[in-house]
Amino acid sequence: MKRFLSILVVIVVFAGLWFFVFKKNKNDAKPVREVASAVKKHSPDFNKSIANMLEAYFKMQDAFVNADTTMIKATASKFIDATDSIQLSELQATDSSLLITARQNISDIKANAEPILQETSITEMRYDFSMVSENLYPLLKVIGYEGNKIYWQNCPMAFGDDKPANWLSNTAEINNPYLGKNDPKYKSGMLHCGENMDSIYLK
Repeated sequence: MKRFLSILVVIVVFAGLWFFVFKKNKNDAKPVREVASAVKKHSPDFNKSIANMLEAYFKMQDAFVNADTTMIKATASKFIDATDSIQLSELQATDSSLLITARQNISDIKANAEPILQETSITEMRYDFSMVSENLYPLLKVIGYEGNKIYWQNCPMAFGDDKPANWLSNTAEINNPYLGKNDPKYKSGMLHCGENMDSIYLK
């Protein structure tokens, strides 16, 4: 009888241990989360041409932040060349109306970028830069931009207390190209004046 009870106790102990381990492992198991991967619809060459254009734009933006008119003209020239190199023909296969809209955006971008090369007033250059930005932003929306995250930023007093202007940036930090580091009135006091209004990226 004692032997039977001993065997019974051993069985109960092992059953308890098995239940504890199984229960613990079951509770510790984490569900596998499905991560949706973004699917790109443009070719690498097309996306590279957009990235090159934006790189030139951001360098031009930096030149405006530094109020360096020589660098503004140099980067504006490279931006225009990069804009001419966008492989828009790829959009034809997707939607002909999309191609027409994109071409109009680019025409407007160049119409505002080209005068920068001739102007001597940085204020006039900044007006044209603001119009370049206003046409570049919808272009990226139209084509379905697939690059790194970029930000649509706003300064509420770019050209005076009630005259705002926008620009694109590759960083969430505000570095204002309209008031910048060497503003005649504010010096660098308004360098970070502005806010992020939107962002564009492949979702």
